[in-house]
Amino acid sequence: QVQLLESGGGLVQPGGSLTLACAASGSIFSFNVMGWCRQAPGKERELVGSISRGSTNYADSVKGRFTISEDNAKNTVYLQMNSLKPEDTAVYYCYADAPTYRDSVRNWGQGTQVTVSS
Repeated sequence: QVQLLESGGGLVQPGGSLTLACAASGSIFSFNVMGWCRQAPGKERELVGSISRGSTNYADSVKGRFTISEDNAKNTVYLQMNSLKPEDTAVYYCYADAPTYRDSVRNWGQGTQVTVSS
């Protein structure tokens, strides 16, 4: 079974930085796409960004502030969050899309809380 373990969440002041990590149980080469979503109370889940074969994409709300990177040797994907705003407060979920015979299945991490507040 695919396991995604998230870490790095916590409390940070506005304008501060935080880095989240998502460690996979197997080689990240097994996945077509890895990325991050977030969900704030009372809001729908929002795509933050993704990485596929080294190419990254970001939501407009985080573009220029967040960076996704990968370390193949550690089977880990990172989300570096800079210039954090209160509206970034949410539970952040890592995902990994694994290929199947005819489609891909999306695997999810357990989520980690990020709170931006003074």
